[in-house]
Amino acid sequence: MAGRLYMVPTPVGNLSDMPPRAVDVLREADVILAEDTRTSGVLLRHFEISTPVASHHKFNEHQTVGSFVDRMEAGENIALITDAGTPGISDPGFLISRECRRRGIEVVTLPGPTAFVPALVDSGIPCERFCFEGFLPQKKGRATRLVEIAADPRTTIIYESPLRLARTLSDLAAVCGVGREASVSREISKLHEETRRGTLGDLAEYFSQNNPRGEIVIIVAGNKELSPRPKHKNKYKNDTDDE
Repeated sequence: MAGRLYMVPTPVGNLSDMPPRAVDVLREADVILAEDTRTSGVLLRHFEISTPVASHHKFNEHQTVGSFVDRMEAGENIALITDAGTPGISDPGFLISRECRRRGIEVVTLPGPTAFVPALVDSGIPCERFCFEGFLPQKKGRATRLVEIAADPRTTIIYESPLRLARTLSDLAAVCGVGREASVSREISKLHEETRRGTLGDLAEYFSQNNPRGEIVIIVAGNKELSPRPKHKNKYKNDTDDE
């Protein structure tokens, strides 16, 4: 009987955010696949999890997917974790999940922490419709993606490195306009958690002079000029009155 693949979210900051079910799954799995075994080692030691750990990251996943899926076909249960958050969201996870489904192996994805949801809610920017962009291309395709973001009426979510934050905000301000509403969240759920709100112009200027630390989530308001406006309907008028 084939085993299962468990996609296990881990805290983006505070270890107290670790779901109890996730701890149970990691303890009961035959092996844990970790994006960075050193980073995950801190988490596993904290929760006294002694399950064997193997490395599985973006540089080796193409070579290792087949062997791990073979092990699940032979009956092993494997749990996948990344450095923080939910596997597959701008992190390794998609390839092994797709191969499991292709071979008929059950994939169980646990609900849990992810960085963009608290950043989106905390931004104060409309969040009923949004687009998750993840990390923007650094070279090829970047200009095209920025133009698409500028035109999108939905709120846009972007992940960024602290080293590239100032440049990305400047690029967004140049394409979307310096007055476009935005927010920058960092160190979510950690001691120095911060969300700074303002316009893209203001944020670009601030972070060009203040180097941030930690993982970054940028929230950019949608293009209001292209946002669909709700159609007002007169409740006292019948649809047939215009006929």
